[in-house]
Amino acid sequence: MPIESKSEELLQLASRTNASDIHFVPLRNQGLIQLRVDGQLHPVEKVPYVFFERLISHFKFKAGMDIGEKRRPQDGSMDLDLNGTLLHLRLSTLPTAFHESLVIRLLPQSGPAHFESLALFPHSLKGLHSLLNRSSGLILFSGPTGSGKTTIMYSLLQYLQTKDIRNILTLEDPVEKKMDLFLQMEVNEKAGITYGEGFKSLLRHDPDVIMIGEIRDETTAKLVIRAGMTGHLVLSTVHAEDALGCLYRLVEFGLSVQEIEQTLLGIVSQRLLSLSCPYCGLYCEPYCFMRRNDKRMGLYELLSESGLEKGIKWIRGNSDRPGGLQTLNYFMKQGMALGFLPMNTLHRWGVGR
Repeated sequence: MPIESKSEELLQLASRTNASDIHFVPLRNQGLIQLRVDGQLHPVEKVPYVFFERLISHFKFKAGMDIGEKRRPQDGSMDLDLNGTLLHLRLSTLPTAFHESLVIRLLPQSGPAHFESLALFPHSLKGLHSLLNRSSGLILFSGPTGSGKTTIMYSLLQYLQTKDIRNILTLEDPVEKKMDLFLQMEVNEKAGITYGEGFKSLLRHDPDVIMIGEIRDETTAKLVIRAGMTGHLVLSTVHAEDALGCLYRLVEFGLSVQEIEQTLLGIVSQRLLSLSCPYCGLYCEPYCFMRRNDKRMGLYELLSESGLEKGIKWIRGNSDRPGGLQTLNYFMKQGMALGFLPMNTLHRWGVGR
């Protein structure tokens, strides 16, 4: 089969199975092609190494990468219209002990769903409505890579823009979905656009709402807090296991408890989990003929208002770890009891497991 036909076949298969990534894994004398579907890797086929190498070169060429450079990691991207579905592809190569490896991330460019429809238990996000009505402050999102943090932030920004006309600006690394409703800026360290420098530029552009892809360091953390104190609503992400862990991360970034207390409106901690198959009770396989639209849904823990006050008292050292909160573990237990989630969900994804 010609290389171009094979590449299109793989992209069609990935799109049809809602795969998030295509993996090209080099073996000693051949190459393995895998798809990541619903968070799990599934082998597709093994191909001869010469064909495997030409396939990688074809994708690198289409993404504007150097096809002759195989000793250094490279990144590239391309846009694709696949049977009317717009996709943004992000490519990453890696030199390995055998040969070059390639991963393609597929980012559909369709608009995000309403944020409550993303949740297995929509009532867990009801409190976000009141937070979004605030004109200033900081809302944080935490969760593992691939848990849908950017998706829910896009959905919230879209909800805000349809309610009222606002100047919404984002700073992302990279831009995952190109949206018409707000202005998006991409981190480009080669051009001197870091999170810190880019954020300063956003503040000079008269924003009402700002989305920052990630708080990575002390400089960005202090800029985000300052923006929240000076009349801007800011949404961003922090790497932490749960909502209370986010508070400790902010302290580690050098923020005082007083700054956190004055600025932070709420924290959403989340997981994107596989649902039990309604037909057999097991995990849904990507090629199962009983396919349904939603094989994974989000679990969300919202820490705000009185719960947030308890959390701040805890990090001050004035109280024990707060109890009685509707945590991720609470919603996992509820999902398992109702048969929505496999019985090993808490053991696999629970906080403090």
